[in-house]
Amino acid sequence: MTNLVIVESPAKAKTIEKYLGKGFTVRSSYGHIRDIQKKGMGIDIENGFLPNYEISPDKKKTVTELRKLTKDAEAVWLATDEDREGEAIAWHLAEALKLDVSSTKRIVFHEITKTAIQKAIAEPRTVDMDLVEAQQARRILDRIVGFELSPILWKKIRTGLSAGRVQSVAVRLIVEREREIDAFESDFVYRLAGELTIWTTTNRPSERLRSSAVPLSKPRTKRKPTWSR
Repeated sequence: MTNLVIVESPAKAKTIEKYLGKGFTVRSSYGHIRDIQKKGMGIDIENGFLPNYEISPDKKKTVTELRKLTKDAEAVWLATDEDREGEAIAWHLAEALKLDVSSTKRIVFHEITKTAIQKAIAEPRTVDMDLVEAQQARRILDRIVGFELSPILWKKIRTGLSAGRVQSVAVRLIVEREREIDAFESDFVYRLAGELTIWTTTNRPSERLRSSAVPLSKPRTKRKPTWSR
């Protein structure tokens, strides 16, 4: 029996296997292995925006090989990158390989050195589901926005363009700001001031306060929207 370590990059696999030594087999997932299905929206909006995942066609062979190795392994270690994408890949691997995500060992390291690898093995954790859900939310939003808006781009601008969550929101903010500028009505704004005299009981001025009226701002006028490339 051996320990199976799964990393993202095949370039790292041989070096890590050398550092871990006997008893460890290191294989690569070659990045993401699953994605939201391409047919239709791929998201069940009526039931909590539940995504429907499928194994990517070009990763089916990789997943089949990993499943065979998993059956013969004493333990499986998920060693994908330490970011949202890496955490999501680790979770997708656990799902595809039918591993218990609550107990499967998850390790991370920031350099490919023997010390770093051995320290990671000595300090495993589990998959961080907060990071996984953050990545899923971003991916789901990508699909919803792109699925609804991309056809408009194809019709109005050019076939093949895609609308993403960032670009679409940025354009909306720009349009709303330009509409505010167009709808603005110029006006004067003043601070009212005067001169007050405080009298004593003997009818003599004891204190005098002076001030003057000045405009707070110059009248503002509309401007035409400007665009640059």
